[in-house]
Amino acid sequence: MKKWLALPVLAIVLLLGYVVAGPFLAYNGIRDAVQAQDTAVLSRHVDFPQLRANLKAQLDDYLVRRAGVDAQSSLFGAVAVRIASGLAGGAVDTMVTPAGIGALLQGRSVWHRASGGGVTDNTYEHAAPTDPLREPEYGFESLSRFTATVHGDGGAPVTFVLSRDGLRWKLTDIRLPLTTSG
Repeated sequence: MKKWLALPVLAIVLLLGYVVAGPFLAYNGIRDAVQAQDTAVLSRHVDFPQLRANLKAQLDDYLVRRAGVDAQSSLFGAVAVRIASGLAGGAVDTMVTPAGIGALLQGRSVWHRASGGGVTDNTYEHAAPTDPLREPEYGFESLSRFTATVHGDGGAPVTFVLSRDGLRWKLTDIRLPLTTSG
């Protein structure tokens, strides 16, 4: 009888362990896909529609704040903010797709090579670009929301937000270090 009770308890413990380990596995899957420049694997870990919507909202907010109240109060300023918002939204729509991410990764690799980065002693070998997702600070915001924050070369934090949908964790937001000062 005890064997039959242990089986459901073991299943629940394993399921909870998988749910808790899920965001770490997803983040590392994203990191590995970026390093390998594999957009097919990356696509499995990213909710592109949600990510696009969240990035558009961040950029719209940034543009409105950057323009300020004075610019928005005039007809010309309001139109300019609207046009800038449309351009930013179009850029997000273009770049936050599997093909767009692939182009960014390819451009990153080309820029790395063109700028002389990654030169090694071996003429035929080229070192990979640095890992942009290194040394994250992890944290659960809730049972279905997980963040991993990395600091760029300038020290500005970029936070990757993973959300749980059932048992799967996917990247749904990237909180960019957008400031209105300066």
